[in-house]
Amino acid sequence: MQMARGQCAATNLAFMALHRKVPEDESGTELDINPVYFREKTCEIPRFRLAEHGVLPRTALQVVRDELILDGNARLNLATFVTTWMEPEAEQLMAECAPKNMIDKDEYPQTAELEHRCVNILGHLWNAPHEQAVGCSTTGSSEACMLGGMALLWRWRARRRATGKDTARPNLVMGSNVQVCWEKFCRYWDVEPKYVPLVPGRYHLGVPEAIALCDENTIGVVAIMGSTMDGSYEPVADLAAALDALAATPGALDVPIHVDAASGGFVAPFLQPEIEWDFRLKRVASINASGHKYGLVYPGVGWVIWRDQDHLPEDLIFKVNYLGGEMPTFALNFSRPGAQVAAQYYNFLRLGYSGYQRVQQTAQDIARYLSGEIARLGPFELLSDGSDLPVFAFKLHDDVDKYSVFDISERLRMRGWQVPAYTFPENLTEMAVMRIVIRNGFSLDLANLLLADLRMHLNILEHHPQTQMPPELQKKRESFAH
Repeated sequence: MQMARGQCAATNLAFMALHRKVPEDESGTELDINPVYFREKTCEIPRFRLAEHGVLPRTALQVVRDELILDGNARLNLATFVTTWMEPEAEQLMAECAPKNMIDKDEYPQTAELEHRCVNILGHLWNAPHEQAVGCSTTGSSEACMLGGMALLWRWRARRRATGKDTARPNLVMGSNVQVCWEKFCRYWDVEPKYVPLVPGRYHLGVPEAIALCDENTIGVVAIMGSTMDGSYEPVADLAAALDALAATPGALDVPIHVDAASGGFVAPFLQPEIEWDFRLKRVASINASGHKYGLVYPGVGWVIWRDQDHLPEDLIFKVNYLGGEMPTFALNFSRPGAQVAAQYYNFLRLGYSGYQRVQQTAQDIARYLSGEIARLGPFELLSDGSDLPVFAFKLHDDVDKYSVFDISERLRMRGWQVPAYTFPENLTEMAVMRIVIRNGFSLDLANLLLADLRMHLNILEHHPQTQMPPELQKKRESFAH
């Protein structure tokens, strides 16, 4: 019965995440408004349907603000990779550009020019062949991954059709640590996902294992520069060399690489420039990155760059003219604000190479310090230490049984800290870990405050052991989100 209740609760949560329509008897439930906030004679505001009349701007503002104070403090969110702080000047620029529709390049040609400059800056940063790279901005890295995957699929189909071969069973090879957007891509575009399982000591894609999964139906291999599981880089250069060797064998499987550099694309060039992962490797066809992660922009911008025009099939590009002039577009989304693109260009101007290097180096220094101190606390074992991305994961030693990482995560939340606890993917599902992401705006002082709170809660848990749920319910507690 207890198991059934747990499953039922999980099912209900899943439906809530999809924002169900509320029952008819709840649709008129009113918000309770402090009378100080409004000057209207009456103020009835239903929660789930439009009110008969509107309210004054300040009333609406205060109502929404009051509800939003229940959100966590973004600066203390150590789960997210997404930027949670920008300079006031950047915020002002974004507010000024919010009304501009990024897709309308005829009406806002200079915003389009800033996007063009950003694409060129990233092409140069990622060592694209001179004047050959093409790319665009997106709403985020997930959309950029979708576009990269579509280009792989279209090019594979074209090659197969040119030789009269079947195109019915495409597959994509990747580690089981990929972000959920790749699972969505495979499902939405009917591509078979072939996962390289994780194993103890290797928490991302393994090269021999990936090569073994490749066949004539493989549209590409996804390599991740910065796994969300533990912050580690996947061995892109080793993968490229192995695929080059595969292409030289009888059967000549010519399998391209897409690099999902959602986070690492804005870290590796500044902190580990010696690592070859980008267009220096001829096997790399395309790269995506998230401008709103270590690109240091507020949520809403990603980037995808292709090695050259040949790697972006022409029939994926649409030309529209109803906005005032014919313009090409390749995106899953259409209208979106130009604010984030303007902010990305602002950061490029404001920081330059040395500025980005200082920001990312500071984040990594704090990550390395914090991971070292956590390792010295005693109960924890590091899975990574922040040497790649400024991100690290850790778990409890096997002999710690008085509490779990979920108990620690829940207790830290009492002070506002959001430190996720989660289980690893298939093959390592019994391993529960915590992960900390260090971003711009998280200082050494905050790191020491977190350590102090962590020590206090470990002491409490040590003296007050927690009764643990059954394993099947313990898994439901994971709080991890990308």
